[in-house]
Amino acid sequence: MNTEKSILSYSDAGVDIDAGNTLVEEIKPAVAMTKRPGVMSNIGGFGGLFDLKNSGYNDPILVSATDGVGTKLKLAIEMNNYGTIGQDLVAMCVNDLICQGAEPLFFLDYFATGKLDVLIAKKIIIGIANACKSSNCALIGGETAEMPGVYRGGDFDLAGFAVGALERGKTLPTGISTGDAVIALPSSGIHSNGFSLVRKVISKSGLTWFDKAPFDTVTLGNIFLRPTQLYVLPVLKLINENLINGVAHITGGGLTENIPRILDGNMGILIDTSTWEFPSEFKWLKSAGNIEQAEMLKTFNCGIGMVLIINNRVIHNVLSFLKNEDIDAFQIGEITNSGKLEYHGLTA
Repeated sequence: MNTEKSILSYSDAGVDIDAGNTLVEEIKPAVAMTKRPGVMSNIGGFGGLFDLKNSGYNDPILVSATDGVGTKLKLAIEMNNYGTIGQDLVAMCVNDLICQGAEPLFFLDYFATGKLDVLIAKKIIIGIANACKSSNCALIGGETAEMPGVYRGGDFDLAGFAVGALERGKTLPTGISTGDAVIALPSSGIHSNGFSLVRKVISKSGLTWFDKAPFDTVTLGNIFLRPTQLYVLPVLKLINENLINGVAHITGGGLTENIPRILDGNMGILIDTSTWEFPSEFKWLKSAGNIEQAEMLKTFNCGIGMVLIINNRVIHNVLSFLKNEDIDAFQIGEITNSGKLEYHGLTA
């Protein structure tokens, strides 16, 4: 009888350490291009080092944010298109930081999968690095985890962690008052929220991601994969000029849930829904899914990715600046003393 025991390795259990090491080497150039003042370390260590004093702050307050991409990942996997979800991940975090008035300083990512495909992971992380660079935010570390007992096949998950800073006393929101204008910054599409409902509508319609969109010349998949808009640089310029009283990132919960997050309990907001037209993909979702408009405004951004609260005296200055930044911003409402969110022009 052969009593010799078989020899097992980590790779026999489905985890390839060599693939992870290869990935780190492959992404080093992309990570290096995100370097900014304050970065003290290269990737590969046990932690990322950042020198706040060297980044230009005198009395800084740190602000942190974390988020993911949600079920938009399923669309990327089904379309075999991984070039844009890295930007989604970064945008969901850094756009939140500026709502507090903070400048994003550094970012870390978490990529978990059943079996590491170096090429796919590299595409995603390059997208993360490009978005970090566009936000003047350093990619200083991350984690790639192979978990074959948790994820099946090509499934994976992404999470992002961003840290920013602001000078003490500069935290937003501040000074919001009755009569302040509510300014909308257009979204680049569906962004990264509401995709469980999007997938339900697609299924109900009998179409697939690969079908040409009924309202466009490209496929539904390409339209809904458009990455989340990055608002960091232009909005930070306005914040630094003391032109903004409040900022709301329109993510999960839509306009209905996100704007009240930056208001005191005795303040309200009046939104005029006739001031903008839903982009074509939102119109189609509403029609194909038979979704009431109130539900649309609670689930999706409906064409508005970020909202600024500003004093009426500076409307012209703010809109002119944003136009020069190629952002077609517009006023959608005002702050009231009603203590509630109200809509004008709302139809079912």
